Amino acid sequence: MTNGERDQPHERDDSNVADYKAILRQVLDNRPSGTRLKLAAALGKNRSFVSQITNPAYLVPIPAKHVAIIFEVCHLSGPERTAFLEAYARAHPGRLRAPHRETRTRSITVTVPDLGDDKKNRSLEQLVIDFAARLARYAESVG
Repeated sequence: MTNGERDQPHERDDSNVADYKAILRQVLDNRPSGTRLKLAAALGKNRSFVSQITNPAYLVPIPAKHVAIIFEVCHLSGPERTAFLEAYARAHPGRLRAPHRETRTRSITVTVPDLGDDKKNRSLEQLVIDFAARLARYAESVG
């Protein structure tokens, strides 16, 4: 897909998507270095997903279900949160429920075996993170 083909379908909200992604990128640039990794873990995604959702050049929108998690992990200030939500609402009218409800999260520690190989250990970590994210979504859906 060429740049021109990628840019055409989103003509109406391109700048608004770029606006809220730029806000998120600026927020993350001002947070401790591990924040991007914590965000990826909380979203049940890998670091490249966080790179995509914080890069204004990528017009792929941030899913509405991730907004509360982003706020929780990244600790957006009041003005940052307001600016982000305003840009998000311009880009995706009606996608967020009003008023926006914050989702609380908590961290737990899981002990797993050391597989003796960095690549295998990272894969196991990602499996556990993905499973926890799916389990949380299931728990929310059943009440």
